[in-house]
Order: sequence, then C-alpha cells, then structure tokens
Amino acid sequence: MAQNTGGFGYLLKESLAEAIRRIGTGGSVIDPTVVACLLHRNRATAPVDTLPHREHEILALIAEGRSNEATARHLTVSGKTVKTHVRNFFSKLGLESNIVDHRRVLAVLTYLRA
Repeated sequence: MAQNTGGFGYLLKESLAEAIRRIGTGGSVIDPTVVACLLHRNRATAPVDTLPHREHEILALIAEGRSNEATARHLTVSGKTVKTHVRNFFSKLGLESNIVDHRRVLAVLTYLRA
C-alpha cells in the first residue's frame, strides 16, 4: 500500500458506493474492521517483552549508555542488585557467557530491535 500512488481499495462489505466514489477520485478505502485487525494482531513476542519491569528498566538504562554503577545510582539500588538483574536478563535473552561475544552489547541490540 505504501508504494501505491493511485487509488486502491479493500472492503469486507457494505459502503460499496461510497468506496467506489472515493477510489474513483484517487482516494483509498480500507474497511475499519481490517484496520482494527491490522493494528491489534498478535505480533511475535520479543524476548525483551518477557522481562520483568525492573529488568526491562535496567536494560533501557544500559541502552542509554549507563554503567551498572550509574544505573544503580539512578534507580537508588545497590550495584549488586543491578548485577543480579543484568545476569538474569542475559540468561532470559539467551546470552550465555563466551569469549567471542560481548553480552552487554548483544543485550542492547536485542532491546533496540524489540
């Protein structure tokens, strides 16, 4: 639809005469039911969407470039608490420790893609 420069239409039912007029003048018509379905369809749940609020909040702060210490100060929690949450979301996002990948960067990329 985004690339269509002419008129087009898609209706489930009813309002055909009005739709034909609008399409004939270069307008577009999509049945409200179709729009509602498109807007409310279930998308695949991203792994980040399954994180508890606090872990999601900490990941968002890390994505802003904050260190664990800065995140702890911002949230007024201990550094140990932040480290625990980070370790938890690494595991939940499937980012196990290895010598090749930087888990913190991979977690931020996962967050940004969600």
